[in-house]
Amino acid sequence: MKASLNILYVGNETKSLEKIRYQDNCSLTVLNNNLSAVNYLNTNKQPDAIICDYNLPGNNGMFLFDWIRDRTLYNSTPFILLEREFNSDNFKLAFKKQVDDYFVTSTLLASNLLNRIQYLSDFRNKPSSLEKVVPVQESYKMPLSKRIFDIVLASTALLFAAPFLLLIILAIRLESKGKVYYIAKRVGRKTFDFYKLRSMRTGSDELLKNLAKEKNQYNNVSKPIDHDAEATCPKCKNLRNGKTCSPVMYVDTNEVCEYWHNFQQNKAAENSATFVKISNDPRVTRVGKFIRNTSIDELPQLINVLKGDMSIVGNRPLPVYEAELLTEDTMSKRFLAPAGITGLWQVELRGQGGVMSEAERMKLDNEYADHFRGDNFSFWYDIKLILRTIPALLQKEAV
Repeated sequence: MKASLNILYVGNETKSLEKIRYQDNCSLTVLNNNLSAVNYLNTNKQPDAIICDYNLPGNNGMFLFDWIRDRTLYNSTPFILLEREFNSDNFKLAFKKQVDDYFVTSTLLASNLLNRIQYLSDFRNKPSSLEKVVPVQESYKMPLSKRIFDIVLASTALLFAAPFLLLIILAIRLESKGKVYYIAKRVGRKTFDFYKLRSMRTGSDELLKNLAKEKNQYNNVSKPIDHDAEATCPKCKNLRNGKTCSPVMYVDTNEVCEYWHNFQQNKAAENSATFVKISNDPRVTRVGKFIRNTSIDELPQLINVLKGDMSIVGNRPLPVYEAELLTEDTMSKRFLAPAGITGLWQVELRGQGGVMSEAERMKLDNEYADHFRGDNFSFWYDIKLILRTIPALLQKEAV
């Protein structure tokens, strides 16, 4: 929730909205019926959103919705309908009339309601596609000294490493079938083909999902796993004749009520991590373990450096599925720096054999991004990180 919201609530279910009333970024005006709401809207500032009970004295909540939509002044004002118990007929009517959203107070989560209001407000107030919008982009320019250094160091390293690389390539090919190199899409300042020597058995990507749940070192192990995540909604269990506490959703091949789906989604978000790093990965071959422990598998990234995809020093490029999760400003800030072979987080913790949390990783990535931007860049700072990388090349844990 970024901007302060002025919300008008029409109804009598104030207990369900208590948490909204005490939010610092919200102001809640409460009225009891449609007549009071019409008088308020005719004489006061336009609210950012309107929440209305379906069951009101006199005319129901759809009367106010029709009144709102007949006036162009409120075209950008989200309208959310509340009902104490889920009623499929009223839900279908609200859907037909294009009410912005429908919530059941008995299953209402204040955080979900606030997030939905913010989304609807942003969506309805965004500039029209017919308007000319000039995007504001932060300028990005690789310092000339950094680029020259990258080319010279990458070319020299590849020249001297060529004979040794041939031996490693032969060992990889003899131990397991498949290509000796590995190409994957990675995200830095842009999306590019990322090169590594293959250290895993072929088909390893298919095993990543299960391994990430069990061995991801960024997972927050202090939070318990909900083994009943797939159980039937406890609120629906208490209803008769197959009724549901909230609208039914179809997820894959399963039917689930909206309340229980949101509950499971929130639980999953609490127990998930953005980054994935597998400790003692069983997919790694014997040769792969050696080239990982000595960081030899990273040498083909020197080609990425020569191509301009990466720099010698920067923030590690991320797999696409990880980069897509970094949507908050505090998390996406890391992309303001170039992708790099080595960087601040490697020398701070990796070389010391420490277990890095996701928060620590983000902090160090952002710290280097701050160093890189504008006049903060220092060529000698990069040199120091390279010198500190040397003892970090030999690591105890295969990650």
